[in-house]
Amino acid sequence: MLAPFFATTNLFEVFLRCDVVGQVITVGLAVFSIIAWAVMIGKRNDLAQLRQLNHMFEQKLKEQRTLLDLPESFHTSRAIPYADLFADAMDAYARAAAIGQARGTDTSRYRLEHTENALQRALARQILRYESSMVFLASIVSGAPFLGLLGTVWGVMEAFSAVSVQQTASIQTLAPGVSAALLTTISGLVVAIPSVFGYNYLFASTKRLITELENFASSLADRIELESS
Repeated sequence: MLAPFFATTNLFEVFLRCDVVGQVITVGLAVFSIIAWAVMIGKRNDLAQLRQLNHMFEQKLKEQRTLLDLPESFHTSRAIPYADLFADAMDAYARAAAIGQARGTDTSRYRLEHTENALQRALARQILRYESSMVFLASIVSGAPFLGLLGTVWGVMEAFSAVSVQQTASIQTLAPGVSAALLTTISGLVVAIPSVFGYNYLFASTKRLITELENFASSLADRIELESS
């Protein structure tokens, strides 16, 4: 029971032996770690919720006999990615039909082309939504070890500079400064290691959701084409 306490106390003492640069880097990495965990947990919950909402909306559409005559309530659930694609597709289809009738060029192909273009735009918008925050996590994964290394190099340089002004140097005089310098490397790894696992998990989840979104867009376009023919 006492071992974690002493380990924490020793780390705190090592932190106090760091110079200002080392302390700033260590505190900064601690802040990045908290933010990274918050982003990973929040992103994971968001993706899980979106996937559940998508499947519920898809099941709701499968229960409908036709898509072209659905009420306006199906066009308002923009927070759901599948519903956003559906609303854009239906709006584009209706708009193309109205313009085509006014010009006397209303054809099934004309409406479907506008519908497919709207689906592609909505698909790109939702992909950006899925991938939000991933760049931030990737930056932490790649940047945290380098920040830790910077603090270590700086600390070792300061330790050797302090020893160089002494007439006699020994491992006892050098060790405290070096151990303090290595604390920043440990901090960088503590931030980067969980972040890289979290990033890989979220990346895989995002790719799966994007694939499901593309499949839904394709099946939606096919169903609209069959109903309009």
